[in-house]
Amino acid sequence: MTDSVPRTETTTAMPREARKAGVTAFIGTTVEWFDFYIYGTASALVFGQLFFPDMNPVLGTLAAFGTFWVGFLARPIGGIVFGHIGDRVGRKTALVTTLSMMAVATAGVGLLPTYAQIGVLAPVLLIVLRMVQGVAMGGEWGGAVLIATEYAPRHKRILYGAFAQQGSPVGNLLATLAFLGISQLDEEAFASWGWRVPFIASLLLLMVGLFIRLRMAETPEMTALLESRRTAKLPIAEVLRKHRLLVAIGVGAGAAGVAITYVKTTFALSWATTEIGFDRTTFLTVITVALVVQVIVQPFGAVLASRIDLRRAVLWMLLPEIVLLPLMFVLVQTGSLGLAMLGMALATVPHAMFYAALAGILSEVFPVDVRYTATSLAYQLCTTVFAGTAPLVSQTLLVATGSIWSVVVLGLGYVVVSIVCTAALIRRSTWADR
Repeated sequence: MTDSVPRTETTTAMPREARKAGVTAFIGTTVEWFDFYIYGTASALVFGQLFFPDMNPVLGTLAAFGTFWVGFLARPIGGIVFGHIGDRVGRKTALVTTLSMMAVATAGVGLLPTYAQIGVLAPVLLIVLRMVQGVAMGGEWGGAVLIATEYAPRHKRILYGAFAQQGSPVGNLLATLAFLGISQLDEEAFASWGWRVPFIASLLLLMVGLFIRLRMAETPEMTALLESRRTAKLPIAEVLRKHRLLVAIGVGAGAAGVAITYVKTTFALSWATTEIGFDRTTFLTVITVALVVQVIVQPFGAVLASRIDLRRAVLWMLLPEIVLLPLMFVLVQTGSLGLAMLGMALATVPHAMFYAALAGILSEVFPVDVRYTATSLAYQLCTTVFAGTAPLVSQTLLVATGSIWSVVVLGLGYVVVSIVCTAALIRRSTWADR
């Protein structure tokens, strides 16, 4: 691996500062992920009928999942744009901007007229706002991870990177709870105004997130880089010239960590309510239980990866998914609430633990002068290729084959890709020397 600047040990940050940076990363990513996830939930429940009413329900859901993917298509753009800012100006500047963009776009979705009110302009505006969300999220993740890891001691960076990762299940949990609450409304109220409440409420979360981010300091490594005047002139060019292979491998490494989540939530919510017979509130409860499990078990993945050989840890975390993911679909198909909860909870454990370690693994692969850009590009391309397409491809496979087992095979494919690429990433990076 070629580094354009020497790597530095983070010895200047005191443990208290490192913990504060971790908490800051966690709270900020929780706010951003809440905003991002409520769109996924709404696309499964209501966007098809409100913004694509001329289609039959199945095609309307596919169209709604298509707009969901638009946010993922925009995420690499955000990674490049805010990676440039983060690597040239500083992590803090980029993160304050991404948070503001996300909240404004999310509130805009909540205020958007429907197809019945303004015609084709409604889905067009929906797509535009989803793209803004995607650009913001594309710049958010890498910066939040670096705020946490660049304050941490070198041997604890996977552990501290998990602070930023924890914002994803917590944000998802809050988004699901928000929709679980408003799902108590009757169908007419839910479709007319109820679904809008979580989107508009994001403005309140913006104030909390901005208060925290405006008070945070720049990371020690970035401060040292700025003082040395050795920032890369064009980080993306440096990444493509020196680190493109590692970026490509990083794209595959994250597949299971990001894609299976959307198969189990966004796709499964639509499938279980339209094909299996679960009502909306009941299956949102199932997802809520799985998310609580994820919040609890996810940090243990970072602990495991920090204490044993990293390659062995990845295998221990991901191999059980080969059994537990098919079991989840079998149990949900029974129509039993208890068995559905059990299946979803069990299938959550492997990919959640792996996801916790993913941030620290990726962030340590690249040198500090292009780390924001390279880490963001690898992760966001991964979300575009794997996570954003997961509900759409799953629904397409289900329609084409008539069998949920085609979706199971897709999920297992994500696991295999992650195992192979993570092993290659570790072998080609400084992790192989630890």
